[in-house]
This record gives sequence, C-alpha cells and structure tokens, in this order.
Amino acid sequence: MRIDIITVLPELLKSPFEASILKRAKEKGLVEVYFHNLRDYTDKSYNQVDDYQFGGGAGMVLMIEPIDNCISALKEQRKYDEIIYMTPDGDTLNQKMANKLSLVENIIILCGHYKGVDQRVRDSFITKEISIGDYVLSGGELGAAVLCDSIIRLLPGVLNDETSALTDTFQDGLLAPPIYTRPREYKGAEVPEILLSGNFPAIEKWREEKAYQRTKALRPDLLEE
Repeated sequence: MRIDIITVLPELLKSPFEASILKRAKEKGLVEVYFHNLRDYTDKSYNQVDDYQFGGGAGMVLMIEPIDNCISALKEQRKYDEIIYMTPDGDTLNQKMANKLSLVENIIILCGHYKGVDQRVRDSFITKEISIGDYVLSGGELGAAVLCDSIIRLLPGVLNDETSALTDTFQDGLLAPPIYTRPREYKGAEVPEILLSGNFPAIEKWREEKAYQRTKALRPDLLEE
C-alpha cells in the first residue's frame, strides 16, 4: 500500500510514523507513506497557499490551484483508489470503513487547514470525505494520522499476531470483552476463574456474553445497527 498525504504542516505528521507499529510496517515494506508540502506546489509569492474567502467572513481558505497541482502531479505517476479529504463534516471513521480502505493499493489524503479548502476541490478531486469525530481541530493532520493507523495495522504482516486485529472492539459490531493478565490476584481483585480453566469453548462463550453485555450497557446503538 502507498499513502500520499498532502499538508501545509508535514513536520506535524512525521512523528506518528516513526515509532511502534507504523514504523515496523514501513520497515517491512508493507506500506509506503509520503508527505507532500502544499507550499511546494504554488507559484505565489511567499509560497502562499491560502486566501480570504469570497463574500467575507473570518478564516483563510486553502486555494484550489496548489492542491490541483499536487494531486495532478501524483496522478500522473499512478492510479489512486481513493482521494480522501479530512474534514469535520465528512463520514465518521469507523472500523468497517478502515477495513475497506485496508484493501486498496494507493490513497491520497488531503489535510484541510485554516477554514478549509475551496469547495471546488471537494467537487472536482475528492472521492471520500472522512471525519474522526464531531469536533474541530486546527487542521486535518492529526485526523490523517488516526486514519492511517486504523488502516495500516490491518495490513497482512503488520501485527505479529494477525488474529489480534480480528478480535478488536467493533470488528464484529460489539465492544471487546474484559481482558486480564498476570498477576492472577491483585489487592483482592481476582481474574475470573473461567479464564484460567483451559476450557476454550467455555472461555469463548464467556467472552461473547461479556462483549454483548458491555455493548448493551455502554453502546446500545451498536446493537440497534
């Protein structure tokens, strides 16, 4: 998989990809991630990429020309399955979406900034708009990092135990059941006896029941879906 991220702040994005699972995925050659500074694609003085919005109002808007220049340059080199715009009013990221995106080969992610982007960018280039929640950040960079993490960890070979991702919360529409590790007893709190029984069919049944109970108590909306 290849992911190209377009941003005005590439330095804000690099750190998450230089540690832990994302770093290992890159080192194994399972994913390539490239950052493209939007200011490299403008011919305006002082590397300008934003301007005031027509009709007045507070906040600067990313202009269409440098974005067009960058996306067009990338598309000349390869075909992209999705061109994603990170925006608060996009479709909310969920596990089903991450699963689907993990199956594609090439993705462009455009990070909004300031007040956002010229609407013509969204109309002409974007194939999918994604939000990581109903709140506003200073830019799309942190959202892009979250999106990439949710996708890359699903790629075959990234996790040491690939079955781990299959038992994550939301994979089967339920919250994950409680989990425990050593010590068996800590300050009077004990691990449920069933988990120590070695009876794996019974353990799986217990986990399914607990997952359902947790989902019903904490996220009943998931059961309705």
